[in-house]
Amino acid sequence: MVTNYSPGDTVTMKKKHPCGSLAWTVDRIGADIGVVCQGCGRRILIPRHDLETVSYTHLRAHETDSSVVCR
Repeated sequence: MVTNYSPGDTVTMKKKHPCGSLAWTVDRIGADIGVVCQGCGRRILIPRHDLETVSYTHLRAHETDSSVVCR
């Protein structure tokens, strides 16, 4: 199954980055997917298949928004 990523999505990896963070933000889509570490800001390019293999969870950009409508 192919996962559809879009800029702004948050991906949690199975292993920690050396800075200690597990969370990455998708910032580029193409043949490779660009992700930015939320802990230290390091940017890497990773092939789509490899990202699907090493990721644990995938939150869409609209799911991570904290905006709640109160009535």
